[in-house]
Amino acid sequence: MRSFLLLLSALPLFAQSANVVLSNDDGWAEINIRVFYDMLTRASDSVVLSAPADNKSGTGSSDAPATPLTKPCEFNSCPTGSPAQGFNASNPRLNYVNSYPVTSMRYGIQTLSPKFFGGKPDLAVAGFNVGANLGSTTLISGTVGAATEAAKEGIPAIAFSGTTGSQTAWTAPVPQYAATYADLSTNVTQTLIASGKPYLPSNIWLNVNFPASSTTTCSSPRSFKFVLSRINSAGSGTAADVKTCGSTRLPTESTVVGTTGCYASISVGKADTKGDASAADQAVVLGKLGEILSCLPSSGKGATSGAAKRASPRPRCSM
Repeated sequence: MRSFLLLLSALPLFAQSANVVLSNDDGWAEINIRVFYDMLTRASDSVVLSAPADNKSGTGSSDAPATPLTKPCEFNSCPTGSPAQGFNASNPRLNYVNSYPVTSMRYGIQTLSPKFFGGKPDLAVAGFNVGANLGSTTLISGTVGAATEAAKEGIPAIAFSGTTGSQTAWTAPVPQYAATYADLSTNVTQTLIASGKPYLPSNIWLNVNFPASSTTTCSSPRSFKFVLSRINSAGSGTAADVKTCGSTRLPTESTVVGTTGCYASISVGKADTKGDASAADQAVVLGKLGEILSCLPSSGKGATSGAAKRASPRPRCSM
């Protein structure tokens, strides 16, 4: 897998960029979202961060009006008595909302986006989360809640989550895993943007999960391979998935992330159910992200980069 950071200096001046709203559930001052913000900005995207004032992990699609702060924001990033919504004094694109991830994402789309972009954002991204969001965990994940809220509002959305990490202040030195996950998240985001509008079908979001990363294992973006996956296990009556890697049944994202060899999963979900999308919607994503997709090892053989792309024609997206 190529490193997006290494490609930045080689990007042509006409490289595609987008107006992006960025949120999470770990809080606006957690280091992951700040590193991701910096990387997307370096990739020439116009980004506005709108995230909870405090850690709201595990709150799913909870929603409530924002209220003034009765205690400091996380990591003392804003004082007691601060207003319900606020921003960084040196960078007004960094915003907090004293409520849930869903509320924060909606504020970014409906209030901040018109202010900074003059209209709706092109894309919404959430994360990357501290900890993976696999399978049924998507139902309670605030990161997923933020992404699916955006999709319900008609904004293409991606939720990113990383297995490694712990709550860390934005002022700390950037951990190795955070730099790696930010690079990978930006790679997926920019590949989708480069595929052209509409980025995703209506009511569709992507769930991206990264395996553990350390200084000795999966330490570089180059070590990773992306695999198209499904959120939940398929039952005997489950309709076929898109055909790729020689099969009409995609591996679960838990299987992908749990496979030795630094495999990251990309699942296609429906925003209204947070469950798996149809084969037709999976095919759209396969066509758009095919150049970065691979297959899981089979019979002891390693995956071939781009195998998923060659296994199925590149369909056109329609909304």
